[in-house]
Amino acid sequence: MISIKELTYHYKNGPALRFPDWHMQQAEQWLLLGASGSGKSTLINIISGLLRPRTGQVMMDQTSLYDFTARELDRFRGRHIGIVFQRPHLVRSLTVSENLDLARAMAALPADRQRNRQLLSDLGLAEKSGSYPDELSQGQLQRLSVARALVNKPLVLIADEPTSSLDDENAEKVIALLREQASANEATLIIATHDKRVRNHLNNEYQI
Repeated sequence: MISIKELTYHYKNGPALRFPDWHMQQAEQWLLLGASGSGKSTLINIISGLLRPRTGQVMMDQTSLYDFTARELDRFRGRHIGIVFQRPHLVRSLTVSENLDLARAMAALPADRQRNRQLLSDLGLAEKSGSYPDELSQGQLQRLSVARALVNKPLVLIADEPTSSLDDENAEKVIALLREQASANEATLIIATHDKRVRNHLNNEYQI
């Protein structure tokens, strides 16, 4: 389903990063582990098609990500990769439902109001579809980020440090939510973290 091979990345005036080969099957759930500064976010961005590696290959569903043109890669990512960032990146001037429509539009897909309603209902946000991000609590924003990542039924769901700013109770809820939604959508799940609380929930680990 997903594999990386011989990946390296070199930041200007920074260290060269080398990543061990990694192979994941469809619907598997993985932890990407490493200390702060080890390169977890860099690897997440490479797998997501946001950062081109210096060398190596990323294969997803038998497709080589970096053989695409920039425009083709944007469309592939929008349709097949859902990303939950550490901090929500939402358009404050758009409602909850409109933020989901925007994610569809960026993948060149038509709005799907039925899909929006189903996701928001599943995530306990059904009554917030017409609200704006500034009107939501931190927990609701996190759930909206998950909904946006899932709206296009991606092959891969990636979460970058989703529990770093959460207390124990909310950290448990977010991990359960990610796992449940990945399973419901048969998506491969990758959670990048250095949070030891998360390790109790997933058996597959990739360490850098």
